[in-house]
Amino acid sequence: MESSNDFRSILPFLPLILRSSAVFWPPSVLEALKSLSKGPIHSNVNSGQLFALAIDDLRNSLGFSSLNLSASLGFSLFFDDLMNKDDAVKWFTEVVPKLADLLLRLPVLLETHYQNAGAFNETDTGLRLFESQQSGIVFLSQELIAALLVCALFCLFPTTNRGAKHLPPINFDNLFLCLYEYYDVSQENKIKCILHYFEKISSDMHVGNVSFERKVLPLKNNPSCIVYPEADFWSNSTLSLCMFEVCTSGLIEDHLTEALEVDFANKYLGGGALSRGCVQEEIRFMINPELIIGMLFLPSMADNEAIEIIGAERFSNYTGYAKSFRFCGDYAEKKSCDTMGRRKTRIIAIDALCNPGKRQYKLEFLLRETNKALCGFLDTNKSRQNKMPINEIGNDIAIGVVTGNWGCGAFGGDPQVKAVIQWLAASQGLRPFVLYYTFNLEALQKLEEVVQWIILHEWTVGELWNILVEYSNQRLKGKTKVGFFSWLLPYLYNDDPMNFD
Repeated sequence: MESSNDFRSILPFLPLILRSSAVFWPPSVLEALKSLSKGPIHSNVNSGQLFALAIDDLRNSLGFSSLNLSASLGFSLFFDDLMNKDDAVKWFTEVVPKLADLLLRLPVLLETHYQNAGAFNETDTGLRLFESQQSGIVFLSQELIAALLVCALFCLFPTTNRGAKHLPPINFDNLFLCLYEYYDVSQENKIKCILHYFEKISSDMHVGNVSFERKVLPLKNNPSCIVYPEADFWSNSTLSLCMFEVCTSGLIEDHLTEALEVDFANKYLGGGALSRGCVQEEIRFMINPELIIGMLFLPSMADNEAIEIIGAERFSNYTGYAKSFRFCGDYAEKKSCDTMGRRKTRIIAIDALCNPGKRQYKLEFLLRETNKALCGFLDTNKSRQNKMPINEIGNDIAIGVVTGNWGCGAFGGDPQVKAVIQWLAASQGLRPFVLYYTFNLEALQKLEEVVQWIILHEWTVGELWNILVEYSNQRLKGKTKVGFFSWLLPYLYNDDPMNFD
């Protein structure tokens, strides 16, 4: 394999060694994986306790420390106590050997990957580490993703320097540590989702692709890209607002037609998916586990960055949220594939301000949130190729935005303001529609009426932005304490009949 600089950037974060332009498992790891691949009769790995010991042996062969004791006990707790006995037998006799075999093929899968990098277009699409402010895209086969996720399950990724590169943890040891130290049923069910994925791919390896794109709005003048907009840009925008549909029931991930589905992200992709987190982003990463591999090579997002992932397949059904989260069996993916072999599932990770309090009404933070959403909602490939100014991009974009209470809930944002911000960003990005799931949030009960009133009056992006800034100014100065909707249309909250005149 000819090793490019891009490959060398990710090599320190992979558990492989490079010799003569090719990657290999160290000999002792290779032998241990061969033993595992032959099943428990040969490897003696037939319980959670012995599985953890086998993982320790692999880690020690790579020069890593042993698993944290609580993580080892978490493996034992799950596989020996919580897992159905018949399912545990199947896991160790059928699934683990196939996962070990997949790891044995990782070097070849990587070699094939780099040989094919750039096959979809003239851009290098090889697996690499993205530095902050570095835009680009990586195409990974579902098989390579599966092998890399087995590395995470077996806790084989090096951890040195991940923090220095602003990369989140990627090994699964913390999932099992949290299960043991902070047991709750939701954590057990998160692991059930992950294991269901491994069971499914071990019996039926899917052959599609997934792309991971780091999108950046440059902070300085760049002739070929959009520059991070200032407040005057938003104030002067004459673009029309796009269609906005309100849904009081349903879930973003259940939307079946192709659209940009918003991940209410942490600035570290995945948030608490591999620890104790179990809200919107973490749940999405459990039911679409291929998303997790983005955590391997995508550092934390700056204010002018977003991450778009296309093609991640859904494997699990679920019910509940947070502590009520439960795995509910297999999900049969319904979405078709595009010409690049990616499922038509587009997920855009944008991180909102965390616990912003009153500062969210300051102009600089309104601008930050609106530009963050714009970065996510823009089709940067079209803008780069066509070198269009921002107000002309996307005339042929037919893919809308499916979203909800981004930056609210645990993040503490104002849901009425956040809904308007997303509408502004989608409209400025010339997305044809926003489909907004309110999750029955009381603060958004009047969202439909407010949207209808604004659309009836044919406001532009600039006009709505200016009104939002005026409201936020009054809120910041204590001149009003009511929500944006009540401030804009007080009659809606006085039991008066709706009057658009």
